[in-house]
Amino acid sequence: MHFGIYEMKLIRSLAVLLISAGLAAPAFAQDRKVPSSQAELRLSYAPIVQRVQPAVVNVYAAKIVQNHNPFLDDPIFRRFFGLQGGPQEQMQRSLGSGVMVDPSGLVVTNVHVIEGADQVKVSLADKREFEAEIILKDPRSDLAVLKLKDVHEKFPTLDFANSDELMVGDVVLAIGNPFGVGQTVTHGIISALARTQVGITDYQFFIQTDAAINPGNSGGALVDMTGRLAGINTAIYSRSGGSQGIGFAIPANMVRVVVASAKSGGKAVKRPWLGARLQAVTPEIAESLGLRSPTGALVASVVPNGPAARAGLKSSDLITAIDGQSIDDPNAFDYRFATHPLGGSSELDIQRAGKPLRVNVPLETAPDVGRNEIVLTSRSPFQGAKVANISPAVADELHLDADTEGVVVTEIADDSTAAGVGFQKGDIIVAVNNTKVAKTSDLEKAASSSSRLWRITLVRGGQQINVTLGG
Repeated sequence: MHFGIYEMKLIRSLAVLLISAGLAAPAFAQDRKVPSSQAELRLSYAPIVQRVQPAVVNVYAAKIVQNHNPFLDDPIFRRFFGLQGGPQEQMQRSLGSGVMVDPSGLVVTNVHVIEGADQVKVSLADKREFEAEIILKDPRSDLAVLKLKDVHEKFPTLDFANSDELMVGDVVLAIGNPFGVGQTVTHGIISALARTQVGITDYQFFIQTDAAINPGNSGGALVDMTGRLAGINTAIYSRSGGSQGIGFAIPANMVRVVVASAKSGGKAVKRPWLGARLQAVTPEIAESLGLRSPTGALVASVVPNGPAARAGLKSSDLITAIDGQSIDDPNAFDYRFATHPLGGSSELDIQRAGKPLRVNVPLETAPDVGRNEIVLTSRSPFQGAKVANISPAVADELHLDADTEGVVVTEIADDSTAAGVGFQKGDIIVAVNNTKVAKTSDLEKAASSSSRLWRITLVRGGQQINVTLGG
């Protein structure tokens, strides 16, 4: 058989293609592997789940509210329908999750799960149910610690992971009680770390995950592949109310601080106080400082004789790292600083006038002398408000300037007169009926007067507001 020049070229081309295909085939086949044993067919997260599941609990909170029906004020309406007058009590229930962190029966959950509850119950994985008392609430981190009542046994717990060692892409499991359907396990990866613009708590430094988290998961566990607690699931970003693959967890290193405070018998978490106000670095500020990118925490002001002042920090210093960990913004600094134990010092890397410096800041609490926190009970627009003098500790808690004067609202009771009037936590009461309010006793005296007209001057968000009530 004879082939022409064209046919010979075609045959050579086909041969090259076949040889190339033959050489490539083994490499292509390596992308897919047939399981070679029963063990490979049974790869599973089950061993981790079986180990950690007993330490994850369901939390049920109940609150009694007064449901006032205005029609019940009408005697004819009550007689016609055979109803009793007065406000009717109604039980509001919420559900969430929690994690056993001490064998004696300590459970950590979210503050928003048990906020305002008159009764809290904890249901274990084995369906047993216990009443629990709230022994510590930390609204700044949205973490609360419960203790099971009347227990005489040791409970399974989860160990804390070092959340600073987590990496984007790590596989994690979320365990909780979504929608009250019962304990549920979902899996995903860590989508991002150090999310600081979520706006949920004071310490914004969240782990983001795509593991399905839904209502009811709050307070539940986010665990790593060693079965340790990586974080406490707290919130989701959702347009529908259900999981859309963006969930947030409080890092374990913050949880550890709150649990340690509860174990030591503290009613509040004591954290280091910097004694300085920080601000974010905008692109304009970065350009003026000659920075390549707008990162770091800029010192806006320093409290005289505070830890920052004694360490030598000055206004316009730029904090770039704390104990070797880089700082992207003030939220990142607040989290890093707050998770340090009291005592000793922290090493800050700063830039001053373009030159790098290193200072040591002592780790101590803010002075809380003269807080004099009271609840106003007399009949007035302030009835049901808890107020305090502005000590350095109060200023730190409420993000106020340390030199702020006046009396600040620290808490508002639900369904109180103060809540109905519209007072908010953080409002600074400056004057009542043209009388200056310098301390809580001044406000208590003013609220006790039998005035029918109330002229109130307050500061909210840096803006002065004048309000007239009654008349």
